[in-house]
Amino acid sequence: MRLDGPRDDAPASGRADHEGAGTAVGLDASGAAPRDPAPSAADVYLEVHRSAAFREVRRRYRRFVVPAALAFLLWYLAYVVAATTAPGLMARPVAGAVNVAMLAGLGQFLTTFLLTWAYARHARLRRDRVALDLRWDTQEMTRGLER
Repeated sequence: MRLDGPRDDAPASGRADHEGAGTAVGLDASGAAPRDPAPSAADVYLEVHRSAAFREVRRRYRRFVVPAALAFLLWYLAYVVAATTAPGLMARPVAGAVNVAMLAGLGQFLTTFLLTWAYARHARLRRDRVALDLRWDTQEMTRGLER
C-alpha cells in the first residue's frame, strides 16, 4: 500500500531524482527535451484541478461554508460578549431556574447540530454527485499509469 500522494511521482524542480541523479536528459533533434507520451498521475491531477467541474465543486463548497462559518462565529462571539458585558441580562430568569444564559448556551449546541445537518444535506444535494463523477473520471484517467 502506497502512502505517498500523486505529486510524489514526479520530482519537484530543484530536487534530484535519487535513481537518476547526475544523469543528463536526452534532447531530441529540435534541442528540446523529449515529452513523455503517457501522462503521469501528477499531470492527471493537475488537469483535474484545472477542470471546470473541480472549480464548480470548490465554488459550491465555499458558497456554503464561508457564510455558515461566519454566521456561527458571530453567534458564538455575541454569546461570549453578552455573557461578559451584560451579566444582568444573561442572569434574567426565563422559567424557574432556567435563565437567558442557559438558553443561549443550549442554543449554541442546537445551532452546532443544525449546522452539521445543513452541511451534510448541502454536500449530499449539491456537491456529492459532481465530486463522485470527478473522482470516477480521475480514476479512469489514472488507471494503467505506472506507480
